[in-house]
Amino acid sequence: MKTKWTAERIKGLKGNAKVVCLTAYDFTTARHLDAAGLHMALVGDSLANTMLGYSTTLPVTMEQMLHHTAAVARGITGAMVVADMPFMSYQVSTEQALANAGRFLKEAGADGVKIEGGAFRGDMISQLIQNGIPVLGHIGLTPQSIRQFGGYKVQGKKETDAERLLADALALEEAGVFALVIECVPAALGKVITDSVRIPTIGIGAGPHCDGQVLVTHDLLGLSGNTVPKFVKRYADLGDRMVQAFTTYKQDVEKGSFPSDEHCY
Repeated sequence: MKTKWTAERIKGLKGNAKVVCLTAYDFTTARHLDAAGLHMALVGDSLANTMLGYSTTLPVTMEQMLHHTAAVARGITGAMVVADMPFMSYQVSTEQALANAGRFLKEAGADGVKIEGGAFRGDMISQLIQNGIPVLGHIGLTPQSIRQFGGYKVQGKKETDAERLLADALALEEAGVFALVIECVPAALGKVITDSVRIPTIGIGAGPHCDGQVLVTHDLLGLSGNTVPKFVKRYADLGDRMVQAFTTYKQDVEKGSFPSDEHCY
């Protein structure tokens, strides 16, 4: 039987091994991700894009995130399941954040939650952790702030912005996050932050010096179309394979070669 990955075990990988994480939004993907031995499955609010067809992550709801998180949790025996807290599920108050984060653990079977934002989230995150809810931090390009950023842009290119992001990382470490996602920053800044904190950093477009990496699974598998971020490496082209399979099936049905005798009772 697999030993379950927990916040403390992942925190202990700092300086010892890379943290490997991918997104998962459904039972089947989760089962295959877990079979590959990954440390963490992130039920990202990116499911708004990949599963629901929205152009941003903003519209996805708590109920939708709970639904998908529960499906992922049912497919996992080893990896830590972390659920993204969606837009406006934690911003109003610490009480709101506690209630909603608690639902992910109590109702959906998550092992922790991810929250976007820097130092200004510190007190709220500390309250969650004190109440038994592990928190994964997230700084840099935070997609829930896309309206404020004015687009999906690299963060921390200016010295003042880089200094702020480093301060954010240190503040979140102090608040008690077990690890920290850093998204879309220059590789040099990713290294500075990684070297400055005692918790694992998990990069997504933050260079090779982070303590681990996360990608959106649909991007990795070639299921996101032709437009993907620069930091994505495609490990398979399943989108093309799916179209080929569907086309061949259509042709077989149309010409009557499926089902054949071997597919009949």
